[in-house]
Parts: sequence; structure tokens; C-alpha cells
Amino acid sequence: MLHRLIVVTDLPGSPRLLAEQVALALRGGPFALVLRDKHLRWEERLALAGELQPILDDAGGVLIVSDPAGPVAAAHLSRKFPIPSPRPALLGRSVHAGEPIDPGLDYCTLSPVWPTDSKPGYGPAIGPAALREACAASPVPVYALGGVHSPERARAAREAGAAGVAVMGAVMRAADPERAVRGLRSALA
Repeated sequence: MLHRLIVVTDLPGSPRLLAEQVALALRGGPFALVLRDKHLRWEERLALAGELQPILDDAGGVLIVSDPAGPVAAAHLSRKFPIPSPRPALLGRSVHAGEPIDPGLDYCTLSPVWPTDSKPGYGPAIGPAALREACAASPVPVYALGGVHSPERARAAREAGAAGVAVMGAVMRAADPERAVRGLRSALA
């Protein structure tokens, strides 16, 4: 099963080099990392994935590549990105309120649950009640995304039925990413 915590990369927002921020965050416990940063060329993301993979492996984490341009073991797809061939062993997709959820996925992220600093104006936020309805109706595990900046919101997402949460700024912009991960993981336990 996928970790309850998914961290989405944000190179421009990180206070450190990405590998350093991820390594520090993993001291707080393992999580799945979505290597998003789609502004990078595929070759650059692939090189970054090669740098991150051993760090995640050593800590029990999972590396997921967003919208891959080549074969990967785990992929997270944006809304309209086609399913890669061959199909990755782990496959997730970003879904927004009211969109259908493909039962052929292994998980999805549903956003935005709360207003988000990472993508202001993106929404409207659906809130915990709509998250509960979506989780109950989903054929795959749902991860709450958007505005999950605190352990309290992570706990609220789990109480609404989410399998876990996906965060960006809460960890990638944290001065103390270990503490941020530890708090989120504790709330999700």
C-alpha cells in the first residue's frame, strides 16, 4: 500500500537543494514523493529522479514521477495526461471536484480540499464534507490535496475518509521539513 503521506516537489519554493530538503524530510519518516517540477526537461527530471531514488530507498520512501516521458515504476498523471505504455506498477492521477475517477488507477489526489497558497485562485475549495462524499464514492483510494498545511487538516482529511494527504508547501517550503513530516505522519496514523 502507498504511504498515507505524499509530498509533491516544488524546486522553486524549496529553501534548499531538492535532494537535501527531501533527505531532511525523510528523517521524519517515510513518505511517497511525487517528482513534479514539470518545468524541467524530461532528461533533467530523470537525472533528478536518479539522485532522489537512493535517498528514498534508504528511508523506505517511494518515488513517483509526474507525467513521465519514458518508462517509470510509479507515475502520477495530470488530469488529461494519457496512461503510459507500459503501465507503471503504481499509477495515480490528479482529479478535481466533480470529475470521474478511473477505477484502473491505484490512487488519486482530489483537490483543492481547502484554499491553497501554492495555487491561489485555484478552486473553489470543496471542503471536508465534499471530500467525504468523494471518498465514499471513489473506486480507488483518495488523497486530499490543497491547503493541507497542518496536522489538523491532515487529521480532518483522514476523518473524512481520505486514504491520506498530498502536500507541497507544508514540507517543500518548511524550514524544518523533518518536523513537518513527523507532525503530518502522526496526524495520519
